[in-house]
Amino acid sequence: MTAALSVQGLSAGYGAHRVLSELSLEIGSGQWFALLGPNGAGKTTLLHCIGGLLAPQSGQITVSGIPLQGRALEAKRLLGFGCAPERLPDLLTGRQCLEIHAAAKQLRTLDEGTSSLVRAFEFEPLLDRFVDTYSTGSRQKLAVLLALLGEPALIVLDEAFNGLDPASALALKRQLRERVAGGRSSVLLATHALDVVERYADRAALLLGGRLVHTWEAQELAALRGSAAGLEGAVAAAAAATANPSSAA
Repeated sequence: MTAALSVQGLSAGYGAHRVLSELSLEIGSGQWFALLGPNGAGKTTLLHCIGGLLAPQSGQITVSGIPLQGRALEAKRLLGFGCAPERLPDLLTGRQCLEIHAAAKQLRTLDEGTSSLVRAFEFEPLLDRFVDTYSTGSRQKLAVLLALLGEPALIVLDEAFNGLDPASALALKRQLRERVAGGRSSVLLATHALDVVERYADRAALLLGGRLVHTWEAQELAALRGSAAGLEGAVAAAAAATANPSSAA
């Protein structure tokens, strides 16, 4: 089965400053993958490369078998990328943003999954207001709605739960889980929220210094849910082992 995302030998950065070094990653179809790491580790840089916002210095990215380099339009139609809330266009309404994204994905109307999330977010009263009047939480909701529009094969989210009220956060978790469990989408979530990772993710990886230093598979995550230290302890141990390999040995 074709992977939802394949990243091979990716190096990227800004000018002379390299952030990612020879990074490789694969996310299977119908899988929720969590990307962990401290601020500055390179999580957002990786997501921007996958979303086509930053050209890598080397390496290859494919979305459901479609190479991003060379066939970007086809690849992006399979991708739901959650932009940072502050990057949303201030002078458009929420409805206009959704309509533009729908047209880009060759949709005439919102799909039922996105429409149901509009209702769960209680977003209807905001649809015809300009984005520059939105609170941080409302911007986050719109960014998520745009990412989920059109049943993308791969949904890419960066700290998507920041600013969401508890009811909206729960609605988003449930919908992502439904899409993944049904094989309709895969999810790549960069987050500091380890409780979300423990409960919902199928796999997780720790990014440090531009490299993936440890990956937890489904069985390992399941075991961590019942352990005393949990994923928090496992992440701390992996980071310590990376910083001081001799002590880990």
